[in-house]
Amino acid sequence: MRLKTLRAAQGMTQAVLAQKTKLSLGYVARLEQGRHDPPLSTLVKLATALKVTVAELVE
Repeated sequence: MRLKTLRAAQGMTQAVLAQKTKLSLGYVARLEQGRHDPPLSTLVKLATALKVTVAELVE
């Protein structure tokens, strides 16, 4: 998953992404570390917040 790369490219912090997606900061950090496989609903939230498609996010 390209979460960290896409987030950083937009100059967004983990905290801002967590707030936009209504996910916890810890969960966002664990996703970036590859410690969780998020459900589709979470991928949609992340992609929407980052203004990318789910496919671009999971490449």
